Amino acid sequence: MITFYGLLIPFLGTALGAACVFIMKGELKVSVQKLLLGFASGVMVAASVWSLLLPALDASIGMGKLAFIPAASGVAAGMAFLFVLDELIPHLHIDSAEPEGPQSKLKKTTMLCLAVTLHNIPEGMAVGVVFAGLLSGTSDISTAGAFALAIGIAIQNFPEGAIISMPLASGGNGKVKSFVYGMLSGIVEPIAAVITILLTGLIVPMLPYLLSFAAGAMLYVVVEELIPEASEGEHSNNATLGFAAGFILMMVLDVALG
Repeated sequence: MITFYGLLIPFLGTALGAACVFIMKGELKVSVQKLLLGFASGVMVAASVWSLLLPALDASIGMGKLAFIPAASGVAAGMAFLFVLDELIPHLHIDSAEPEGPQSKLKKTTMLCLAVTLHNIPEGMAVGVVFAGLLSGTSDISTAGAFALAIGIAIQNFPEGAIISMPLASGGNGKVKSFVYGMLSGIVEPIAAVITILLTGLIVPMLPYLLSFAAGAMLYVVVEELIPEASEGEHSNNATLGFAAGFILMMVLDVALG
């Protein structure tokens, strides 16, 4: 039951963010979007380091001077995985007029949700891998540390849900429909986490590699998508401040609860 709640927390963050469409009027100001994108970037980078890469390095300490191999190869594989998905799946970012990936006749709202879904996959995997390590009892991952990661991702999912639902509502979609789209953009996280946990028997021997894989995938999203969107145009300083706040918050959560 504890694991169930842990997997549900990030999705609830997305749902609560999407629910902002019912209480806020108009579009999110660009300055606020930049702040939220920076915040999400900071949380994801800090989570990649403290919740994923450092435990991966600790788990590989028996390899001596070669302990870097699982972390390095996992990060590379995670980035390559997201790069392939980025190329194969049609998607559209919030501030972009042109979709990415192969040509498609999908609706704009569908491609907007696919863009968020793409970078929710590594977040779901990250939570799943950490809880798989916790359930196995063979790693140094604590219950508090696993929940710290889940809470941190939920916090950064909150603005993501709002960034999806509110522009959709402003574009003429109903509030309920916009909320549903925003909420469903995060459903892939618990799905990815559950699949990861179901494979626990296979995962445990590869835990250092998979922790690093999730970190690499998350870092790819930050570098390829979040930071460029946050830094483009005006109010880029807001993105920097948001990054600092998100990074510090996630670091504090992981160290204090881990």
